[in-house]
Amino acid sequence: MDGLIYLIPAALFLGLLGLGFFIWAIKNDQYDDLEGATYRALFEEDDIAEELKEKEKRAD
Repeated sequence: MDGLIYLIPAALFLGLLGLGFFIWAIKNDQYDDLEGATYRALFEEDDIAEELKEKEKRAD
């Protein structure tokens, strides 16, 4: 039971720290380009450029 005095505040601190980093990542646009990492890992740069040009044409 004596250990709970240290474990509960430590768990709360780590939870709030994780929440803080998550909010920071959202505010700094870390989750905006979810498809980009897929393209970079699987396709050549030329294919990525062509795909982006096609998306821009469709958006206009």
